Amino acid sequence: MSQQYKKWKPTVLWFTGLSGSGKSTISEKVFDIINGLGYEVEHLDGDVIRDIFPKTGFTEDERNAHIKRVGYIASRMQAHNIFVIGSFVSPYKEGRDFVRSLCNDFTEIYISTPYEECERRDVKGLYAKARAGEIKHFTGLDDPFESPENPELEIDTTSISLDDAVNIVINYLNEHKSID
Repeated sequence: MSQQYKKWKPTVLWFTGLSGSGKSTISEKVFDIINGLGYEVEHLDGDVIRDIFPKTGFTEDERNAHIKRVGYIASRMQAHNIFVIGSFVSPYKEGRDFVRSLCNDFTEIYISTPYEECERRDVKGLYAKARAGEIKHFTGLDDPFESPENPELEIDTTSISLDDAVNIVINYLNEHKSID
């Protein structure tokens, strides 16, 4: 990647999308770039955060409560000039809107890869387990995903490379979060 970097104002970069959409992979690369440039940055990923709050369930109310807790943590970090990269399915508008309301600077990045492609990838075997009835409240199958209405960025990873997806985020930071 030959990318120009400007100086950026710390923000919360909130990646949302179905399991297997590419949000964790893209957010990890964005984290590596921001961290490599010397910024204070934290990466909050759904898989890791669930280990911290292991008793959180998967009903709509439980998911919204979980996202609100994580959003509060993200907002506090960002208030102290730390870049926060959040990568969560965060399937409900209510939860995402609540997080946005807490943050001084919030960027919603919708990884809009279609359900069929996410299921085809099924890198963790979650779709197969959900279809077999081993996972209840699986987003996209027996629970809805409320697509963001006005995300700052929307990226479908079906036909673009990881580097191209990361460049979309970096270009957004250069154009909208620059303090140069």
